[in-house]
Amino acid sequence: MAEPQSNGRLAFESPEVIQATQDALVRAHVRYCAERSPYYRRLFATHGIDPEAVRGAADLARIPFTTKEALAEHNPDFLAVPEREIVDVCQTSGTTGTPVAMLQTAADLARLGTNEALAFGAAGLTAEDRVLIAAAIDRCFMAGLAYFLGLTRIGAMVIRAGSASVPLLAELVHRHRPTALVGVPTLLVAAAEQLRSTGADPTALGVRRAICIGEPVRVEDLSLSPLGARLRDRWGAAVLGTYASTEMATTFAECEARRGGHLQPELIAVEIVDETGRLLPPGEAGEVVATPLGVTGMPLLRFQTGDIVRLHAERCPCGRTAPRLGPVIGRKAQMLKVRGTTVYPSAVFAALQELDGIAGYYLVVDSDYDLSDRIRVVVGSRSPDLSPLVVAEAVSARTRVKPEVAIVTPEEIVRVTHQEGKRKPVTFIDRRGGAHD
Repeated sequence: MAEPQSNGRLAFESPEVIQATQDALVRAHVRYCAERSPYYRRLFATHGIDPEAVRGAADLARIPFTTKEALAEHNPDFLAVPEREIVDVCQTSGTTGTPVAMLQTAADLARLGTNEALAFGAAGLTAEDRVLIAAAIDRCFMAGLAYFLGLTRIGAMVIRAGSASVPLLAELVHRHRPTALVGVPTLLVAAAEQLRSTGADPTALGVRRAICIGEPVRVEDLSLSPLGARLRDRWGAAVLGTYASTEMATTFAECEARRGGHLQPELIAVEIVDETGRLLPPGEAGEVVATPLGVTGMPLLRFQTGDIVRLHAERCPCGRTAPRLGPVIGRKAQMLKVRGTTVYPSAVFAALQELDGIAGYYLVVDSDYDLSDRIRVVVGSRSPDLSPLVVAEAVSARTRVKPEVAIVTPEEIVRVTHQEGKRKPVTFIDRRGGAHD
């Protein structure tokens, strides 16, 4: 299989050069899957697909989607190499279902390091930086391992803090004075608050960049969300967003222009599709369908992520011509229909982030009847000025949906949202028929 380029220069080339290079990589990847993957061999035979007829990215539509359910149900059949060639076992975080194994070869780890080096390089990090990683490197998660590989590749000093303890994060920042932080934004905000509670000023500790994972820090016009603005203000640092998943093994990271996450065309092909699977043009919101290129252990074709985003095709101010992805608007499986109004949990959370006095939150959804959902917002607060009516009206102003609201202690929020084995807080609890929390 053709090796993906690794210097990141392809993203600066003309659209014609990008397309021709990606088409060649897609051809090689499809051929590899057809020859090596039992799952795709069977899929191609069942649907009468000739791998040689897939001449480039535009022909990927000939191939059926790969769903999360298929990856879970037929997981061993996705392995395309002898088991002796596997050097690392990763698992998905299980945010939207049961964790699924993604097995990696040495070549896959090298690709992962390349991907993150390109992402961090685009964000402006160099060998002169000291970077605190507030993400787990254990429990078979890919994120912390990927960040470590990428940062060591560019020669930065790495502080492997993990995500289990806010006081530890604050202590390591105070002791080692990182120039950049990598982590879930709500966790990084909590670390800043912890420092402030001890009398320290987070803005005076030398953090210049906060590179965010797991939660969007921008809204659809690419301006900072309330959470992103709070993070910027707490640390006095530039806030940059990323988008990734274990299955994609690829990161869409913002550059210093902060205009959406850059696609690395030598590492992944992306389609944005509507509910019928039709390819959408740039600017229209749809589901991300990803084909990670150059993966050898468990390669995927047209993987449905379930994430709803917009693709931006215009040239970035940084000079890159490859497309960018905007922030995740919501998850396909989490789309709510409340009395005729469509709303995503992320819009509710954005409204909550604008309110003072809230210390954590989660959303519970169940069904009134087949065509409508009922949502209940639970917020943690000790503020006497925060009432359920104030919260409900704030959510209604942003979403046109007025939810039920309950106010509980911050400790109760932590008890519900911090679940064993989860990489980040569980803030969406789906109790509709057949759904899983």
